[in-house]
Amino acid sequence: MIRKHVGPAAIAAGLAVLLASTACSSTTATSSGNSAAASTSSAASASGGAGSAIAPAPAGSTGAASAPAPGGGSLPAAQLSILIGSSGQAETDSVNAAAAAWGKSSGSTATVTVAQDLVQQLAQGFSSGKAPDLFYLGADQVANYAKAGNLLAYADKLPNAADFYPALKASFTYDGKFYCAPKDFSTLALFINTAMFTKAGLTDADIPKNWDQLEAVAKKLTAGKVAGISMSPERDRLDAFMVQNGSYLVDAAGKPTVNSEQNVAALTYVKKLYTDGSLKFPKDLGAGWAGEAFGKGEAAMTIEGNWLLGAMAKDYPKVGYKVAELPTGPSGTKGTLSFTNCWGISATTKNAAQAEALVAYLTSTQQQLTFAKGFGVIPSIKSAAAGYLAQKPANAPFVNGVAYAKGVVNAPGITDVMTDFNSQLQGLPNSNPKTILDSVQGNLQTALGN
Repeated sequence: MIRKHVGPAAIAAGLAVLLASTACSSTTATSSGNSAAASTSSAASASGGAGSAIAPAPAGSTGAASAPAPGGGSLPAAQLSILIGSSGQAETDSVNAAAAAWGKSSGSTATVTVAQDLVQQLAQGFSSGKAPDLFYLGADQVANYAKAGNLLAYADKLPNAADFYPALKASFTYDGKFYCAPKDFSTLALFINTAMFTKAGLTDADIPKNWDQLEAVAKKLTAGKVAGISMSPERDRLDAFMVQNGSYLVDAAGKPTVNSEQNVAALTYVKKLYTDGSLKFPKDLGAGWAGEAFGKGEAAMTIEGNWLLGAMAKDYPKVGYKVAELPTGPSGTKGTLSFTNCWGISATTKNAAQAEALVAYLTSTQQQLTFAKGFGVIPSIKSAAAGYLAQKPANAPFVNGVAYAKGVVNAPGITDVMTDFNSQLQGLPNSNPKTILDSVQGNLQTALGN
């Protein structure tokens, strides 16, 4: 495989172009992906009727009844445009229903547009001066939009600002400002095929709690064409091993630590699993992703997020499985990765106060629990955890993980660096882990300017 390596000059040049256009180049792996086709629908107004569809552009005040403000009082009614990337009809319907309910209670109208390509359409909206008032924004893109002056820093003003999980707040904090409210989140966990586990003579007591146990169990589950474990060779999975070994891509001060001894050991461990034959990448099994390999019985375990729950229910309903927190590293450190989008608000919106009021409604405990029931996401606020787990007690590993999860590095230009990292990880079985990490360390230092 030809691997793309990004040199310092290329990264610097790419960053300059990126900040000039605010066109981000990749999406974040979350529970809310883009839909196959664009669609537009309108939320109900105060009268309960459906408003007309509008393009995702700032709109003026309607001059109608007043809307409640997040901190009390009232606001003039307004027309708001919302741009989302939907994982499917269930998510689209849920967001439309929430926007309609808020519109009915506030006197405002919120029109939801489902993007065909969220990243591209959002960038085009800003470059043309017609950005939506409110939109989904991935954690990997916040710094780019914030640095370009396109993003309103509003989240600290929300009445529930202190209720968001710290790891999620960190993902949307740039230059000391908490820019946008996390709408939900996902973390990685270990999925185990229960029938295969039992057939191998394993019980709940054998669920791997550390790397040594994971290696031993994966070997025992490997039989014939079935891999003990499968996961994608990309940083959105393998970085979890770095966290479990007490390191990550950057330290607490934001200094790059990609090629730390702990990270080299983490990738070396993953490479050994592959070399021993107990780990197979999805392509080795003829699968498009690890969830497919797991669902088809081609892998006995996998490391994925809670988005796999929906895929299993829909595509592989007869497959029995259980979910556990990821194993710890050699020192007993817990580690996983978090994935999240926020509700971004355009810095140029004419209705900032109304948009903030809508976000306060959308991120409330009751509404987040409604979203969780509607399309399977995990609430981004601590106060909703008990209610969520009452609905879905088996999902505790995902919720527990947010306490020790790491999110994407929040810095302008990070997307190109991570794209290159993923490219190099494809060749991990035949590469020196330290060589890969040394390369990414240099690229990240260039991007961060240190």
